[in-house]
Amino acid sequence: MTDAAGLDADELRFADPDNPFLLDPDTEFASADSLPREAAESEAALLRAALREHDYRYYAENDPLIADRTYDRLFARLAELEDAFDLDTAESPTQRVGGTTLDELETVEHVVPMLSIDQSGEAADVRDFDERVRREVGGRDDGGGGDVEYTCEPKFDGLSVELVYEDGSFVQAATRGDGERGDDVTEQVRTIRSIPDRLGGDPPEFLAVRGEVYIPRDAFREHNRERVERGEEPFANPRNAAAGTLRQLDVDAVARRPLDCFCYDVLGWEDGGRDAPATQWEGLSILDDFGLKTNDRVELVGDVEDAVEYRNRLLEEREDLNYEIDGVVIKVNDLALCEELGTTARSYRWAFAYKFPARAEVTTITDVVVQVGRTGRLTPVALLDPVDVGGVTVSRATLHNPDEIDRLGVNVGDRVRVKRAGDVIPQVAEVVESRSDEPYAFPETCPVCGSAVERDGPLAFCTGGLACEAQAERAVVHYASRGGLDIEGLGEESVEQLREAGLVESLPDLYRLPDRRDELASLEGWGETSADNLVAEIEASREPPLSDFLAALGVPEVGGATARNLARQFGTVDAVRTASESELADVDDVGEIVAATVRDFFASEENAAVIDELLEFVSPREAETPDDADELDGLTFVFTGALSAPRSAAEDLVQRHGANATGSVSGNTDYLVVGENPGASKREDADANDVPTVDEGEFSALLREHGLVWPPDDEE
Repeated sequence: MTDAAGLDADELRFADPDNPFLLDPDTEFASADSLPREAAESEAALLRAALREHDYRYYAENDPLIADRTYDRLFARLAELEDAFDLDTAESPTQRVGGTTLDELETVEHVVPMLSIDQSGEAADVRDFDERVRREVGGRDDGGGGDVEYTCEPKFDGLSVELVYEDGSFVQAATRGDGERGDDVTEQVRTIRSIPDRLGGDPPEFLAVRGEVYIPRDAFREHNRERVERGEEPFANPRNAAAGTLRQLDVDAVARRPLDCFCYDVLGWEDGGRDAPATQWEGLSILDDFGLKTNDRVELVGDVEDAVEYRNRLLEEREDLNYEIDGVVIKVNDLALCEELGTTARSYRWAFAYKFPARAEVTTITDVVVQVGRTGRLTPVALLDPVDVGGVTVSRATLHNPDEIDRLGVNVGDRVRVKRAGDVIPQVAEVVESRSDEPYAFPETCPVCGSAVERDGPLAFCTGGLACEAQAERAVVHYASRGGLDIEGLGEESVEQLREAGLVESLPDLYRLPDRRDELASLEGWGETSADNLVAEIEASREPPLSDFLAALGVPEVGGATARNLARQFGTVDAVRTASESELADVDDVGEIVAATVRDFFASEENAAVIDELLEFVSPREAETPDDADELDGLTFVFTGALSAPRSAAEDLVQRHGANATGSVSGNTDYLVVGENPGASKREDADANDVPTVDEGEFSALLREHGLVWPPDDEE
């Protein structure tokens, strides 16, 4: 960080040396309410200029002038002034935080065509390119000797964009697209802090620049780590991440991604009193003067052999760079000569890309991330420098389990050989070069929820259960499934959508959905009818049979049959939760192993907290004990549609007299009782399993044969 000794004017791009917010700024501000408007406007202007300079020094020069905390205070002060005096403008640094959602990406025409570059990984092809260029030079009328200077720069593995400035203000950005037209990504690019919203120095009236949007490797690794820990698929490589991010319609989501940009070509220049730069090298220098980020590895060389040597040197240094490159770009330096050389239909004749060989099988582990699966199992995943394995680019590989890490002796930084098991799943096969003193230390707590990690042989599991965010989606899907409470409309895709929308993060949140019905209806693919149907299903699940509730909780080893046995044995949910291991083991179809699992599940503080909250919304119906009436013993009923009395009353009645009432039809079902407006899926399952279907009248007659009454008398 630069000290407070002072700054020369030629060191600055956006602010004057005497700007009070550049070095060691005073962040004890007077109340905005006490300022006259003129003073607020002046202070805001100084803050904008200073913040632009700080952004440039931090993101483009990697040489910050102030601490992050101080920057945050200056930023907050500017936002305060703009809000208090209505001073915000589109060019303000405060407008980079996103917040806009676009309906779609418009298509815009480029200032000049953005063409491709011919490329090869062979030095002979590079020399052929040089010979063609020198023949053109030698054949000119002025007899120019055939000597050619080249600029050499890294070939960034990102997404090309066109940036347009008018009178120094950023007005448009577009992807390369088909070369003639591209997607308008102005609002997305506006969030990238290395791209100034207003140019410094003395820019021309009109400037169009070509740049490459990318994600730095360290930021990419951290972003992928977060995705894997959340159970999401990581991006395959930084380029895919950058391209996918830039095309997002949710600009706020773009602002949260660590995008950056190198600028390297002047595409358009209009200025009445000044000529455009005459060389590539001069153009890069001018872009830097304007505060646009350029790359410090660009070199000016005298001939093609120097260009080949530059590429070989950069190949050796490739792993030390904080951005992905896949070769170098060699350009004729003289822009007048470039214009003479012209273009083909698809590429520039004055530039050539000398590619690197693909990384093959051996690569470096950049990080180890522990992924928490839906069952709580922890799987270590190695994040890799992208490598070609059998023609597929791989950036992650499984390490299977803690024992496999110990067997391989692998850790971050090691060079490893990667293979694709069965030509599908990438895995680390062996350590080629160890760069660590000991194997990776497997965490003792869950990286998502912080709960203790338990080992079961070679496997590791999070003990967070229902409280672990990584397991929450699985828990909600199971709770609503046919094996749970059979809440129609809550499959995997819909639960994932509800979680992403922030509507359902845990089981109790299901019962808060009726109060958020309008938000639910506004989701893509839902609408009023779907929202009302789901709310009705949720409301109908508030008083489930105890057996269904126990099965819905997803207690390990407890399916429908075991849940029914537990319900009959203990009668209430509290009795099941507080039962001892020996009491549980006495239940039919339980045994010692399952009893220990059930006891551990309910003894977990995390699970207990979620269940306590869930029971504020749900009241499982008490089950009768085995000594009760058994007129319907051995029968299994499933109910669908509306009956003349609550469906829960029918379920309760048959269970009180020895039958089972389940939420889904199977081969073990004896009767499907169909009321009004039934769901189609249960009738289809009944047909598929040859299960008799009876209407409410037939159900009532069946019960009368056993001395029972349906619908129940009002006095019952």
